[in-house]
Amino acid sequence: MTHSPTQQPLSSQEQTSPMKYGEREILEGKLITFPNPRIGRRYDINITLPEFTCKCPFSGYPDFATIYITYVPDERVVELKALKLYINSYRDRYISHEESVNQILDDFVAACDPLEVTIKGDFSPRGNVHTVIEVRHQKDAAASS
Repeated sequence: MTHSPTQQPLSSQEQTSPMKYGEREILEGKLITFPNPRIGRRYDINITLPEFTCKCPFSGYPDFATIYITYVPDERVVELKALKLYINSYRDRYISHEESVNQILDDFVAACDPLEVTIKGDFSPRGNVHTVIEVRHQKDAAASS
């Protein structure tokens, strides 16, 4: 095994250590919801997740973003700790900016079926390129009646 001068070899404990509890929670995590306490009242929920990471599917370089979620709940509201764990599950995924934001939208809609939701991924510049991806979903008025 060859190591660069700045890279230290893993100790035998690091090579065989069991999964950490946070890694296990992230791996097992899924979006969970609870009943909207004000069904019938239109209100916005704004969530900012400033530590989103994933990996470029082409280069393997890390990508960093702030994810903004704005939604109008219907019958269910997303639980924030579950959302945090779900977002952290992207950190080792090889996924494009476009696909990651669209997948977050799909999973969010599947979990809590909001009246409206906008997901925005504001990705940190890399190689002098700054990308912002914004996707929306609006529940069909006939479906919510």
